[in-house]
Amino acid sequence: MLGAIDRDRYDVIPVGITREGAFVLEDDDPAKFPLDAAHLPEVVDNGTRVLWPEPGGDRTLRVVQADGVTASLGAIDIVLPILHGPHGEDGTIQGYFDTLEVPYAGGGVLDSALCMDKHFMKIALQAAGIAVAPWVTVRARQWAQDPAGVRAAAAELALPLFVKPARAGSSVGVSKVESAEDLDAALAVAFAEDDKVLIETGVSGREIEVAILEGADGVRASLPGEIVLTSRGFYDFEGKYLGGDGVDVVCPAVLSEDETAAIQAAGIAAFDAVDGRGLARVDMFLTPAGDLVVNELNTMPGFTPISMFPKCWVASGLGYGDLISELIEAGLRR
Repeated sequence: MLGAIDRDRYDVIPVGITREGAFVLEDDDPAKFPLDAAHLPEVVDNGTRVLWPEPGGDRTLRVVQADGVTASLGAIDIVLPILHGPHGEDGTIQGYFDTLEVPYAGGGVLDSALCMDKHFMKIALQAAGIAVAPWVTVRARQWAQDPAGVRAAAAELALPLFVKPARAGSSVGVSKVESAEDLDAALAVAFAEDDKVLIETGVSGREIEVAILEGADGVRASLPGEIVLTSRGFYDFEGKYLGGDGVDVVCPAVLSEDETAAIQAAGIAAFDAVDGRGLARVDMFLTPAGDLVVNELNTMPGFTPISMFPKCWVASGLGYGDLISELIEAGLRR
């Protein structure tokens, strides 16, 4: 994304966050952050510290250099928070910027928090009359105190099952369970990521994704795409971000006009159900009977060249750079 921003329209100040939570001034170098199986980029602590503007004052961004000297980076108009996972897309950083009175692009506090927690996301979708896969939610204390009860609840769901951390994202800690004997091991993997876990019935159907964008003229949906699994068991982290074998990301999907219209309408309805802002990728299943079952919403979807969100908008006639500009302009309007 760093390399695709229109530099004729925007001056970019890259800010990284270290694993320890420090905001550091990063190099404006897209080549520094490739995402592939051989190189997972990481923000390292270079000794700088970014100082965000205080509420009620001007929007001057400052940096304390490694030598202790403080310098001004200029007034900022908007933040583009391209972040995944806890503290990035769960409403935490969005609330931080709200407190600082700094505009930002993308989802707000409520929709980010709802969609990061799969349990409450499903409840919000169900309340809006949107179909979701049957599931049970299990807390770590419940599993520790009553494993037999958890196994019994899971047994009422149809196999295969998917066991998911409620708030991990990016398919981290997700396992596909083909038999009841595999449930305990799958729960152990999921509980390593979160103390709240979903056990969910697997839905048979085509894996369809549609990109939602909030523009100046309202909310609109892209042409749908499809995840085609050729040998991979499900669309996991490697398939999503590292271009792993066994999965093809196809956009536009081969669909009838009626199917496309229904998927786009379902995507917008799901976006509205969680009070969506800015953007989202809505993942759903198209069953053999023609029904749509929403799997999840991602309020900050992947933006790598192989990611579905930008690919669907490119297929819909919106270039990668123009897509980023729309996100920025939507945040500025808000």
